[in-house]
Amino acid sequence: MSAPFEVSKALSRVQPSATIAATQKARELKAKGIDVISLGAGEPDFDTPGHIKDAAIDAIRRGETKYTAVDGITELKEAICAKFKRDNGLAYKPSQVNVSPGGKPVIYNAFAATLNPGDEVIVPAPYWVSYPDMALLCGGKPVFAEATAKDGYKLRPEALEAAITPRTKWLVLNSPSNPTGAAYSADDLKALAEVLERHPHVWILTDDMYEHLVYDGFEFATIAEVAPSLYERTLTMNGVSKSYAMTGWRIGYAAGPEPLIKAMAKVMTQTTSNPCSISQWASVAALNGEHDFLKPRNDAFVRRRDLVLRHIAASEGLDAPKPEGAFYVFPSCAGLIGKTSGKGKALKTDGDVCDALLEEAHVAVVPGTAFGSGPAFRISYATSDEALEKAGTRIAEFCAAAR
Repeated sequence: MSAPFEVSKALSRVQPSATIAATQKARELKAKGIDVISLGAGEPDFDTPGHIKDAAIDAIRRGETKYTAVDGITELKEAICAKFKRDNGLAYKPSQVNVSPGGKPVIYNAFAATLNPGDEVIVPAPYWVSYPDMALLCGGKPVFAEATAKDGYKLRPEALEAAITPRTKWLVLNSPSNPTGAAYSADDLKALAEVLERHPHVWILTDDMYEHLVYDGFEFATIAEVAPSLYERTLTMNGVSKSYAMTGWRIGYAAGPEPLIKAMAKVMTQTTSNPCSISQWASVAALNGEHDFLKPRNDAFVRRRDLVLRHIAASEGLDAPKPEGAFYVFPSCAGLIGKTSGKGKALKTDGDVCDALLEEAHVAVVPGTAFGSGPAFRISYATSDEALEKAGTRIAEFCAAAR
């Protein structure tokens, strides 16, 4: 008789992704013929630009189909260096650049290469669902620093100071943010940098994946750019997934101190090995090519954001700040807690609200508690205006029916 299956202690510390779970629930209901509008996935509905797809096809025809250097081809690393210089005023050498099969592996590789049991990772809340679980999987301890709605969901210097201990290894910063769309200005980052300059043992991982998705004249900044004193302990992470609508191509990248980059490559030698060769050549074209497609897409995102905000404002019990970037709105649903839905479901938590929205209004969203802040939920507006209009109407009707 075989022994029962048991997961490892490391895996038992983590939870499955809530965003993936919400998307899967929506798929299952759609498969039953139910008209579900899924606002859970953080994925642009636009197609990858044609010149990027052409570059991938050209790479296939040239035979670029073999293993590459474990952490990226030279041509892509050079394009990344050029991007950082052009967009952020940051000077890096190819030896300071890591290319991984997606943004998640960049973060995981950094944690796996640096965390020892009990090392602390400061994660501002609300946070992207994967940060704390990746820290846990690598033996670290996530420490949550609250970024409140009254502060625009941005970490304040005093909250950062209070979270730092002698065991702190990393601070994770995400701007614009998933799930709130909040973005840190240069002045916001300088204020945080003043705290970090007093604590030289703390490293900074800045997740800039939504860099090009900023609105209303907001000027993007990243912390190594505005605080050069932190350059030697900052890993600046980015990727092609969101801005270039290349989620399935699976390319993330980062630049930072050479010893850290070498350590991350060492992790990759025994885990993923190199990212897809074809995706790397496509990413060269993405970074080096024209970016004219960004403005009309951003214009569409602004229109969609404002459409969602109008519906939230018309929904009793909901309230949401205007995001500066990304493609998410993060409404509080505190006004619904303690009520009963139109079909009799007790709304005790934001999870209850999201379940009832899916079951009764057939709109899929993700509970705010999955992102470390509730009662709230995340709406992704990376879908059509028509779908958002219909979903907004359903949400407003659901809220009006709650008693």
